[in-house]
Amino acid sequence: MRRARRISARHSPVHGTGLFALQPLKSGERLIEYKGDVTSWRRAAARQRSEAGHTFVFGLSNGRVIDGCWGGNSARFLNHACEPNCEAIEVGDRVFIHAVTAIDPGEELFIDYGLVIDGEITDQMRAQYACHCGAPACRRSMIGGGVLPTQAE
Repeated sequence: MRRARRISARHSPVHGTGLFALQPLKSGERLIEYKGDVTSWRRAAARQRSEAGHTFVFGLSNGRVIDGCWGGNSARFLNHACEPNCEAIEVGDRVFIHAVTAIDPGEELFIDYGLVIDGEITDQMRAQYACHCGAPACRRSMIGGGVLPTQAE
């Protein structure tokens, strides 16, 4: 028996395309695997063709990345929010998205990108990675923790 779809990609009022719940989702439930080509940051950056503010590369703790533009699935459309309802759990070279709260049908799914920027974070970078989630505690940036000083990976 085929299981009914639980999530779907469609236009997001927050940014571009987003993922939305089609059914009630339980807190702690595994929703989707973030799929794509596991490669180096350098190779992913060299072939990145996304528009400004779109990030389809998911960094792994071993220094490699999952490039959702190559062999990826709809998980690449997860948008950032400062108060997310989902989290990413890394298992080896795989990443699974789990709900951290109960999610109602029609709600958009979000993770906190927590982007890390090498070197000085410029105003141009802040603008490129501006957050529009609208959360009460929005830090106005997809850059991790809203930290403004130089960060290293």
